[in-house]
Amino acid sequence: MNRVEIKDNGFLRQFEARVDGHLAKIEYSSQERKVFLTKLVIPEEITLEGFKEGFIKSVLNHIQDQNLRVVPTSPQIAGFLRKNRQYKEMLPVGIRI
Repeated sequence: MNRVEIKDNGFLRQFEARVDGHLAKIEYSSQERKVFLTKLVIPEEITLEGFKEGFIKSVLNHIQDQNLRVVPTSPQIAGFLRKNRQYKEMLPVGIRI
């Protein structure tokens, strides 16, 4: 699973993906053209192989399409960025993971 259909719920400040009636989400806050990804929540009922990586990639691609920078404050998302260096250019100047 590479690409996941996401929804940007600006009211709740979270990116959402529904799978079999379950809601996965990445909570965020935004400030000065930066998006702080603060929390990743994937219900244990979502067991699709590669879902987590596909979900994070879809969110990062959405942010990249808007020409915004990303600051991963969630350890899970920071770990993903460490392993997927192609997203390194999305980090603000001075932020290293």
